[in-house]
Amino acid sequence: MSDAHLEHAARLAREGVETGQGGPFGAVVVDEQGAVLGAACNRVLAKRDPTAHAEIEAIRQACATRNSFKLDGCTIYTSCEPCPMCLAAIHWARMERVVYALSRADAAAIGFDDAALYAAMQSPLIPMQQEPCPAAQKAFDLWTQDPEAY
Repeated sequence: MSDAHLEHAARLAREGVETGQGGPFGAVVVDEQGAVLGAACNRVLAKRDPTAHAEIEAIRQACATRNSFKLDGCTIYTSCEPCPMCLAAIHWARMERVVYALSRADAAAIGFDDAALYAAMQSPLIPMQQEPCPAAQKAFDLWTQDPEAY
């Protein structure tokens, strides 16, 4: 099932780039039964809001769906390893785990470098694992084709 959720996050990432909403990132919040509670692309450009990362947008949707700020038992699937801001939001939402396709090094390679923030955090707050997803890489590839993007 995680492959399908990662593919969904990757599709959102690509759609976000194609529609000019923001960077090449997508996220899907899934509950214990596998139901999607929230799904979003990065909307930083569309909203002119630096906090409108895909993970934050998906968390907001999931909280509205659940009518609670608690997303305990949920997993967030992301096209890329979450930045420290998103990781903190995931922690505060009390999610079970994070599954991501591309790494922070992959993001840094295309201009999204959070190394200084990551250095301030000694270790992840919740269990995390990386699972390769070629569709997520396609969103990054699309992003780098636009010289105005970064």
